[in-house]
Amino acid sequence: MHTRNGVRAVIWQIVPLLLFGQINMTQASENDPYLWLENIDGDRAMAWVRGRNRDTREALAQGETFAASERRLRAILDSSDRIPYISKSGLYYYNFWQDAEHPRGLWRRVTLDEYRKRDPAWETILDVDALAQEESENWVFAGAEFLEPTYDRCLIALSRGGADAVVVREFDLSTRSFVPDGFYLPESKGAFSWAGKNRLFVARDFGPDTMTDSGYPRIVKLWRRGEALGDAEVVFEGRQKDVLVGAYTTLVPGFEAEFVYRRIDFYNNNLFVRRGGELRAIEIPSDATARIHRGRLFITLDSDWTIGARTHAAGSLVVTDFERFLAGERKLDVLYSPSPAGSLAHYSPTRNHVLVNVLENVRNRVYVATPTRDGWTRTDLTAAEGMQTLSVGAVDPHGDDRYFIGSADYITPSALSLGTVGGSSTVLKRMPAMFDARGLSISQQWTTSKDGTRVPYFLVRDPKATGPRPTLLYGYGGFEISMTPEYSPGVGAMWLEQGGVYVVANIRGGGEFGPAWHQAALKANRLRAYEDFIAVAEDLVRRAITTPGQLGMMGGSNGGLLAGNMLTMRPDLFGAIVAQVPLLDMRRYHELLAGASWMAEYGDPDNPEEWAFIRSFSPYHNLDPETRYPPLLVMTSTRDDRVHPGHARKMAAKMTDQGHSVLYYENIEGGHAGAADNAQRTYMWALAYAFLHRSLDEGPRQGDVEEPPAMFDEGGAAED
Repeated sequence: MHTRNGVRAVIWQIVPLLLFGQINMTQASENDPYLWLENIDGDRAMAWVRGRNRDTREALAQGETFAASERRLRAILDSSDRIPYISKSGLYYYNFWQDAEHPRGLWRRVTLDEYRKRDPAWETILDVDALAQEESENWVFAGAEFLEPTYDRCLIALSRGGADAVVVREFDLSTRSFVPDGFYLPESKGAFSWAGKNRLFVARDFGPDTMTDSGYPRIVKLWRRGEALGDAEVVFEGRQKDVLVGAYTTLVPGFEAEFVYRRIDFYNNNLFVRRGGELRAIEIPSDATARIHRGRLFITLDSDWTIGARTHAAGSLVVTDFERFLAGERKLDVLYSPSPAGSLAHYSPTRNHVLVNVLENVRNRVYVATPTRDGWTRTDLTAAEGMQTLSVGAVDPHGDDRYFIGSADYITPSALSLGTVGGSSTVLKRMPAMFDARGLSISQQWTTSKDGTRVPYFLVRDPKATGPRPTLLYGYGGFEISMTPEYSPGVGAMWLEQGGVYVVANIRGGGEFGPAWHQAALKANRLRAYEDFIAVAEDLVRRAITTPGQLGMMGGSNGGLLAGNMLTMRPDLFGAIVAQVPLLDMRRYHELLAGASWMAEYGDPDNPEEWAFIRSFSPYHNLDPETRYPPLLVMTSTRDDRVHPGHARKMAAKMTDQGHSVLYYENIEGGHAGAADNAQRTYMWALAYAFLHRSLDEGPRQGDVEEPPAMFDEGGAAED
């Protein structure tokens, strides 16, 4: 919850001021006739939801064509050939797995030697389906926090229906059972961390005035075993307008430390080390991000940082000795400094090295940084082949120098390898082809946005196909999130395999070219992201890859806001639009659930000067009853406690009353991911593709392609 024209954009910037002058904020909300749809579980609102769901099912989910799509997608999502990705904790490697027999999932573990086998013998730790049935709860597994260094206990987070709010329960890994009278936290948004075998750091809803305006914890406590939660020691209190606060502990022998963090807004933080019950600030820029690993302080910068005579550029990764830094020394070693075409994708310390993953023109390259007596050396590890995305991470950051590396692109199935710094790597698992990609190719294209900025995009198609083709354009453009190639069997089976073209736009607001690429589309500059997306769409039409009637677009969460703005800004440019778990009412977004936490991205609607530009990208307010819009499908979840379903509900209701073509579907479970299990995921994706196939002119029809009885290998032959 994931995840962009000419004169018209300029008009949208100035119209709010010309028409409204000093806008009355209270009136803007009071005059909203659809506020009742914000009552998430209200009888009237839920009756409306069920009625719209029924209409959408009747429009899209009928007949054998839809049923075949569901079967195909479900077979992909439940396939035993998927890679079971693992993470190491203690002696074991853990995995969470969902399939047809275990829709809510199995949390399980294995040794590495066993994992190497084609059919590993997994040890089930928690059967979430059995637990949900036993306790009559719609549990969704939300992760676990291990007790270091023994790894004999963990804290398991369970969500009702997939919401962000979780229940936390202590679990004994040796008996594979919850600890009687163990640590237990009732349902809340928040954070938790072991502070020792009998202590926890807890940030959660402790009652009135303990949550921020963003709906996250304002208070951190140190909770001791046997003590009432209400009596726990207060460690830190943030402010009401902060986003959240929390604390965590490093319990690795020789590097034990306690840290408290305060997130002021989405991009500014304070970090403290806690010693002897006292907090000491780690003096780095508030928009920098820090990590302490084995006595070193790693810092990533979102703005330039001048220390003495040297300036470290935004986007850099620097490192120093933690204790010396606390003592006042400011000697920083640079592990990465950005180039105009590059950005830091990720870094991962091993025991003795640091794996640095960078993007150069949205293509990965990984190198190893190694400390020496005189500084750091750098050695290339690997680079992406073609358009592949590489993801790399330490297997056991304190134990050794092994790493996992994953690779994939839009048409090449994912692979997982294991390597050692200074040694070789071997493939552990490789997914077989889940769709027929014969004849398809990936290329990177560039176009020019309205202000002259060059914008790249990935194009997946059969280059031998002639004439414009139905095309699905995807984008996100926010929160410094990069859109890189990935293997999506759903896109492959439901779109590419049937002759469609798939495009992913790397628009501003993302992180493809570092902090500046993101910051170029913040607040008053938000339209830059939308102009970039529009430039990509226009380039596809100009190059006769598609036509407006054949061009569909899709986006979720912040990408759902993108979808809404494509609807209102350029309805002439698209033949169909899918908005998933979207933000759409930008006047009230900051008053709904976690919305206040995003004001650093979008602006403050209660400030008249900022509302003037926010209104220009608030689709809910820019709907025009006289404009002909392309068909729209809006999808959300009742249990989404991050982006309020009221955004989607109100947009659909307003469009319906204005006489526009809009379909709406709300999954009753699912959280911000939209779905809680594979059956729900299958149904929602089948609806989306059925809508696109139905709406786009001369689009590929699902019924035109037989449902394959088996997956395909890379050569296209059926598997045995």
